[in-house]
Amino acid sequence: MNDNGGVIRKAIEWRGAPMALATVISTWGSAPRPRGSHMLVHADGRLEGSISGGCVETDVLQRAAEVIAGRAAHVQTYGVADGDAWEVGLPCGGEIAVLVQPVGEGGFAPNLFDRILMEGDRGRALTLSTDLTSGMTREGEADGTFLNRYDPPRRLLIVGAVQIAQSLAPLARAIGVTPVVIDPRGRFLTEERFPGIELDDRWPDEAVAARHPGEATAVVTLSHDIKIDDPALMAALRAPTGYIAALGSRRSHAARLERLGAMGFTADDLARIDGPAGLDIGAVGPAEIALSITAGMVAGFNAER
Repeated sequence: MNDNGGVIRKAIEWRGAPMALATVISTWGSAPRPRGSHMLVHADGRLEGSISGGCVETDVLQRAAEVIAGRAAHVQTYGVADGDAWEVGLPCGGEIAVLVQPVGEGGFAPNLFDRILMEGDRGRALTLSTDLTSGMTREGEADGTFLNRYDPPRRLLIVGAVQIAQSLAPLARAIGVTPVVIDPRGRFLTEERFPGIELDDRWPDEAVAARHPGEATAVVTLSHDIKIDDPALMAALRAPTGYIAALGSRRSHAARLERLGAMGFTADDLARIDGPAGLDIGAVGPAEIALSITAGMVAGFNAER
């Protein structure tokens, strides 16, 4: 999964300025950045993102400046074939091919950045195709082109503003997953208890459904209150949610599955719920339980790849 979110947002912030976009279109060996990674270059020299972790950025910056000045889009390959590799290359032993194209109607059209964000907000991925000869990028798939899939940003919807949630939210944020804490109980859902975390005081079924959970969204219920947890799980099961988990003992989880089954959910639906939530690491206390849930979420996300 590529982390191009910062590049997309910066492109929208710099809208109207001359820019070039560098993209890793192929990799071999120990390439430091995955296929599809972007680096955005502003005409004044500012940049966002990375295509090699620093190994070849200086050369790519020069090529980006040339593209901004009018040079056609082009592909450059970097590797370790000769002694110059340490100067402009990949001393880690890999090889990458990088496309440098203008940001504009003849290359990567500015409105495509908006489309990526729009689909991401709806929990959907967007695929763009690029003709490597012309350097023009379009929405959708086309034969004989470079395809880049932009997955929505990973989110964690935490249902229940309990003590475990206070550890779980910052853990999620630390691994690049955006947390949202959902709880209609105002006394629990406070900025003081969850500083810097997005809070949602709607009933969980409404809050979860409104966020269109897709394969990049996790829903974890922690409240131990049937009136709060069950509606959230029902909303998550009705969507293509990437990871669903519910806190509780094996006994309480069995009762939970029985209730949801009575609501019409099938055995296949119920099998999507990780319960009791998280990996079994012998966790004791809220922080360790939050860690086990975080690990379970990562495993669940990665299983979808």
